[in-house]
Amino acid sequence: MSSREYLHEKAEESRHNETIAYLMFLAGAVFFIGGVMTNLNLGKDFSWFLIIPYRTEPLAGALLGFALTICGVFLVVIGMAAGVHYSRDRGWYMQEMRKANSIDEAILNRKSGKNARKKKTG
Repeated sequence: MSSREYLHEKAEESRHNETIAYLMFLAGAVFFIGGVMTNLNLGKDFSWFLIIPYRTEPLAGALLGFALTICGVFLVVIGMAAGVHYSRDRGWYMQEMRKANSIDEAILNRKSGKNARKKKTG
């Protein structure tokens, strides 16, 4: 496998991983909103921790809302971090592919220039 094929394959893999990371972010946003809505719909007696409402009473819905909210925040943070990481990787692979292409084009131009001189003199 040539280096250009390897870089192309790695860029495709990185693009796929970036898409999965952004889907993870979207799932986290849905979980977060679902958890917040669950806690807000349980009643009037809830407390706030920054932007996250929670209930101190032991209710099954409160536990579900808290779990959805925490999982949502975790998925949003991890999804964004992974998306940025894979996007930067793909950018690096694409830059290396451009370098490889420019080197190949320079070699081909040099060879075609020698062939053209040979045809003129021959």
